[in-house]
Amino acid sequence: MGSLCSTERGGDPFSQPGRRLGETPAAPTSASVPASATSPRRVGGPPRTLGGSGAAEAGASSRGDGQEARRKAGDAAKARFQGSKQGGKLKAQLDRQRGMTDTKVLQEASETARRQRDLDQSTSALSHS
Repeated sequence: MGSLCSTERGGDPFSQPGRRLGETPAAPTSASVPASATSPRRVGGPPRTLGGSGAAEAGASSRGDGQEARRKAGDAAKARFQGSKQGGKLKAQLDRQRGMTDTKVLQEASETARRQRDLDQSTSALSHS
C-alpha cells in the first residue's frame, strides 16, 4: 500500500548510488533562504486604543444582546429537557436497565444464557432424531 497523500518521487529508490553504513550524507553546498526571512515584517495600520468614542453606546447594546443570548440559550435548554422526558419503547427499556442493580443485571444475563442453552439443546435434539 502506498501513501495516498504524498507525491511520487521520480524513479526507483535503488537506482541511486548508496552509501556505507556509518557514513553521513553529503551536506548541501548552499541552503535556500525564504524571502520572508529577509524582509522586515510590517503590521498594517496605525495603532488603535480600546474603548474609544462610541464605547458607551456600544457597551449598552452589547449587554442587551448578551441578556438576549442568555435567555435564548435558557429556552433552548428547557426545550431539550422537555424533549428528553418524552420517549418511546427504547426510552422505557433504558430507564428499566438504569434502575437495575448489579445482581439483577447478572441474574438477567444468566437467565438469558440458560434459555439460549436450552434452545440450542432442543434444536440439536430435533436435528438428531
